[in-house]
Amino acid sequence: MKQSRSSFRLSVPLAAVAAAAALGATVLATSSGATGAGAAAQATLNTVSAEEKAAGWRLLFDGTSTKGWRNAHADTFPSKGWQVKDGLLTVLESGGGEAANGGDIVTLEEYGDFELKADVRLSKGANSGIKYFVTEKLGTPGRGSAIGLEFQLLDDAVHPDAKMGREGNRTFGSLYDLIAAPASKPVKAIGEWNSVHIVSKGTKVEHWLNGTKLIEFDRASAAFDTLVAASKYKDYVGFGKAKSGHILLQDHGNTVSFRNVKVKGAALPNT
Repeated sequence: MKQSRSSFRLSVPLAAVAAAAALGATVLATSSGATGAGAAAQATLNTVSAEEKAAGWRLLFDGTSTKGWRNAHADTFPSKGWQVKDGLLTVLESGGGEAANGGDIVTLEEYGDFELKADVRLSKGANSGIKYFVTEKLGTPGRGSAIGLEFQLLDDAVHPDAKMGREGNRTFGSLYDLIAAPASKPVKAIGEWNSVHIVSKGTKVEHWLNGTKLIEFDRASAAFDTLVAASKYKDYVGFGKAKSGHILLQDHGNTVSFRNVKVKGAALPNT
C-alpha cells in the first residue's frame, strides 16, 4: 500500500501463540436478521465486555456514528466515501485511488502506549491499512495519504502491491514497506473477517493477526533506522519516532469494512 533504542528483531512464531478468543478478537456474526446464537453475537458487536472495560479497553467506533473520527486533513468527518451501516464502518469503492475520494480518517486524539484491536473485511483486490503514530508534521498537509507506521491490509493474491517493495514487505500484516509478515500468517479468505491487534509499548511494537504474532520491532533501534533508510520513507525526517500520534484507517479506493474497533491506552492531546 502506498502512503504519502536497544535491539531490533523480527519474530516469526512456529505456531499460534494465543487463540483469537484469548485476545478478545472473536469474529462476530453481522447479519441483521440473525436469531438465537447469531442474535446474541449481533448484540455484542461494537461493545466492550466487562472484562475488557476493567482492563481499560474502550470503543473507537460505536457502530452507529462517526464520533471520535475526522478526515486526516480536516476537522470534520468526510462528507463522502465512508459509510456507517449495519454496525460496520466502511470505506467505499472509488476505483482504487489513494485518498482520492473521502480520504483517510484519523482518531481525534493521539496515542503513545496503546493496544488497538479491530476486525477487518476486505473485498476482492482491496488495498488499505491501519496506520499509527500518524502526525500532521509529515506528508503533504491537506492532501494525499497521511504518513505513519502501517499495518498493511491487502488482497495478496490479486493486488499488485503484494509483489512490490522488498521480500513481501507490502503484504497483509506487514509493517508496510519495512518488515514482511511471515508467509505462514493465518490470514483468512477475502470476504471473511480478520482480527488485527497492534501493541505499542515504549518504542516496541507488535503486529498480531487472528491470535498469532507476526512481527515485533523497536522503532528506536539502529536496525529500524536502516530499514527506513532503504524504504519509501527515507526522506521523512523522524519517521516512526513520534512519542504519540493518531490512529488512521485508510481510504485507498477499495471497499474495506471495520468493526469492533477498540483501544487500550490513554488518549493524549495533539502534539
